[in-house]
Amino acid sequence: MYENELNALKKAGRFRQRKIWDHNLIDFASNDYLGLANNKKQLKKALKLVNEYDTHAPKASMLVNGYHEIHERFETTLAKLNGFEEGMIVGSGFLANMALIEALVRKKDRLFIDEDYHASGMMATGLLGDRVVTFKHNDPHDLEEKLKIHTTGRKIIAVEGIYSMSGNLCDRAIFELADSHDALLIVDEAHSSGVLGQNLLGIFEYYDIEPKDNHIKMGTLGKAYGSYGAYILANSEIISFLENRGKPIIYSTAPSVIDTALALVNIEHVAQKSEKYYAKIQARQAIVKKIIGINFQSLILALPVLDNAMALGLQKELIQSGYLVGAIRKPTVKEPILRIIPRIGSSKKSLESMILQVY
Repeated sequence: MYENELNALKKAGRFRQRKIWDHNLIDFASNDYLGLANNKKQLKKALKLVNEYDTHAPKASMLVNGYHEIHERFETTLAKLNGFEEGMIVGSGFLANMALIEALVRKKDRLFIDEDYHASGMMATGLLGDRVVTFKHNDPHDLEEKLKIHTTGRKIIAVEGIYSMSGNLCDRAIFELADSHDALLIVDEAHSSGVLGQNLLGIFEYYDIEPKDNHIKMGTLGKAYGSYGAYILANSEIISFLENRGKPIIYSTAPSVIDTALALVNIEHVAQKSEKYYAKIQARQAIVKKIIGINFQSLILALPVLDNAMALGLQKELIQSGYLVGAIRKPTVKEPILRIIPRIGSSKKSLESMILQVY
């Protein structure tokens, strides 16, 4: 039924499929920034925590009977660590973005969203019609001009702490614009929590910004925190509004209790060991700077390539040498890239060898 479409994707070098990679490959592709995804000690802690309770599965939506004590413990811990009034556990980052954007942008409001915002947010904008204003990537000047035009209703700005395909950090001036224009600011910290700041709390800590009532932080648990799920941090009024208006929150089964427990013990672990992890991140950034002269603050190294075929070819060459990196192709990105993650779970020596081969 879809043979022609699939053939067209193959011809364009855009065909994708699930694959279990050779576990002997040295992983520089995954978003497991701190190497927690294979930490069995932390997994045992999580399972021990779950076993303290009679119920280990959510059973229903959070507003019916699916809200578990571990969910509450996770939310309280994360909100306190990040300096927010309240937190909410969500099934995935995709659902969190869908909930925030669909619920918060009411009839007379405007959403100002970075053109490179995650696909989940962009999909949610399809529900909003003419209430969406896209601004140039990480460009506070373009954003300010567009903020000036719209004078009615709420203004809601959506940005990422670290942009997933480029590794760019959100411009600090956008935080200042949100304050000066009395706008809500949604910051997707999926790729910055657990990576930025001396305590690895993300872009707010990196810029030394104390969370305010107009700030909303969301992020995922399947990257630096080595689990699955997502969270939203905000003031109590916004959290309450999402409980009442966020369709993905209201109508989804509550998040996995086991995954939430794993995220909780991992977040506590990172908080306790942040100095050690921070030093390891800096060491890997220093290796990249020494070899190729790129000074970057994230753990995403995006190397441009000519076309989709070249991205796949370079990925294949590195696989043959024992390394796995991401080959990110159009239309996910405007121009194809090799996406390299200098993650802590892979050694510094392997990182050096892999980068020297690329260059």
